[in-house]
Amino acid sequence: QLQLVESGGGLVQPGGSLRLSCEASGSTLDYVAIGWFRQAPGKEHEGVSCISSSGARTEYADSVKGRFTISKDNAKNTVYLQMNNLNPEDTTDYYCASYGVCGWSVINQSPGTYWGRGTQVTVSS
Repeated sequence: QLQLVESGGGLVQPGGSLRLSCEASGSTLDYVAIGWFRQAPGKEHEGVSCISSSGARTEYADSVKGRFTISKDNAKNTVYLQMNNLNPEDTTDYYCASYGVCGWSVINQSPGTYWGRGTQVTVSS
């Protein structure tokens, strides 16, 4: 069974950067797409970005385009989300999850098949 563990969250000032990691175990990422979504307690789920199993396809929510970059390292079985120019509206919990395909509408409507416990991002001065 695929297990995902997120890390890299923290407190950062507006305009700052963070790199989130999603480390997989129990199975390879060669055959699944990985998506990041964010969700604050009591708030709606929002798809952020996804990357296909091959890494050839990536998608982003409009709110993060040009600021966030998703990538994967198959050798490390890890997906990364580089987040630049962060603003307070990015503050929430971030989760990575596995999906059959990478598509923004897919990750925006579903928490995926397997997901981690999340990592908290706080953007504040």
